[in-house]
Amino acid sequence: MENNNTRRNFLKQTAILSTGTIIGSSLFNSAFASESALKLENQIPELDTMDFQGNYSLPKLPYAYDALEPHIDKMTMEIHYSKHHQAYVTNLNKAIETLDKNVVEHSKSLESIFGKMSKFPEAIRNNGGGHYNHSLFWSLMKPNGGGTPKGKLGDAITSTFGSFDEFKKQFSDASMKRFGSGWAWLVVQDGKLVIGSTANQDNPLMSLRGKGLKGKPVLALDVWEHAYYLKNQNRRADYIASFWNVVNWEAAETLFNS
Repeated sequence: MENNNTRRNFLKQTAILSTGTIIGSSLFNSAFASESALKLENQIPELDTMDFQGNYSLPKLPYAYDALEPHIDKMTMEIHYSKHHQAYVTNLNKAIETLDKNVVEHSKSLESIFGKMSKFPEAIRNNGGGHYNHSLFWSLMKPNGGGTPKGKLGDAITSTFGSFDEFKKQFSDASMKRFGSGWAWLVVQDGKLVIGSTANQDNPLMSLRGKGLKGKPVLALDVWEHAYYLKNQNRRADYIASFWNVVNWEAAETLFNS
């Protein structure tokens, strides 16, 4: 009973994760602090993604499976969300079930866990990263998206990379050059915008000795083959080009301004 209570308390204190949002996370508390930010273009869904037992659950997708067509097809979206993302949620809950009370630190969000990644088993890294990364990814896309970023983020992109076109080129290059499965990112690192990539389900919030990009995520692109193979087969470049037509720059701006 004590172990069950420990796990339930841990989940209740750490496990509210929305699409692109973690309650209790310093990043997302500030990024989505206002009601207007939470409802940007209706792309940020409800915040409560815990079930009645205190387990992680799949957040509501903020648009229909076919809403991003023709750029991202309906079948890919449905499988990606309902099968792949769901598997990360399921396996994350199983992994947390194995943790004893000496490993679990109360009042910690997934972001805080990522900051002490070496203390947690590989299953938390893989499945916690998969859950977090996909939740963020869904919120950073929207129907009729794309175009050029406005506001402070647009200014920072131009200032850092010289032009929006140059930024797109560098971000696309990072996406193409990520060998195998992984993610491409735009992050704020030491007050500056930086482009990079991570392997598998790692992300820039994870503290991994000698590995990976570090910083606060602003934009993310999933370059695992399951994200594009049904429509684009092995043509990752075509998928990356399509992504620019669905980017939710308003959500990215909110993250940047947090």
